[in-house]
Amino acid sequence: MKRDTLIFDLIDKELDRQEDGLELIASENFVSKQVMEAAGPVLTNKYAEGLPGKRYYG
Repeated sequence: MKRDTLIFDLIDKELDRQEDGLELIASENFVSKQVMEAAGPVLTNKYAEGLPGKRYYG
């Protein structure tokens, strides 16, 4: 099966950011690894408010 390496790399970087960084946005709650494996990808944890290019934060 072919995969999109750009998307895969971006998702991998997001996982690294979540595991190694300190998130100070209270509305971004991180689920446990078990929940992520059962329910969906690492992008489940991303919260976005506003429009692209005009977000209130990351």
